Amino acid sequence: MTQAALGQGASQEQLNRAIEELRDVLHEEQQRPQVEPGVVPAGPNSSLILDIPVEVQIILGSTEMAVSDLMGLQKGSTVALNRRIGEPVDVVVNGRRIARGEITVLESDPSRFGIRLTEVSTAAKPA
Repeated sequence: MTQAALGQGASQEQLNRAIEELRDVLHEEQQRPQVEPGVVPAGPNSSLILDIPVEVQIILGSTEMAVSDLMGLQKGSTVALNRRIGEPVDVVVNGRRIARGEITVLESDPSRFGIRLTEVSTAAKPA
């Protein structure tokens, strides 16, 4: 067996061990009484779950364009999206839509904007 194959085997073993630990933690969390939404559960394993990084995207819109149009983009170009001003935007976590919201200007810093959630999905659907 080559050194690379040994390294891949060890990496796969570590990944499998981490997956099993996560399954154990999730199983323990499922056995606990349900808490209200927005309330952070307390317990010995809750920090393990709460520290997992996730990718959060706010989808303002999308468009399709030919490669030639894409290559023609330059500083100052405008790309028209499929949504209009005032339409809700999607909040996507790890590829699944979890909420919808509206764009809002931050009171503490008018030069920045954020999202005010208007709807939280009960069952996350792929984006």
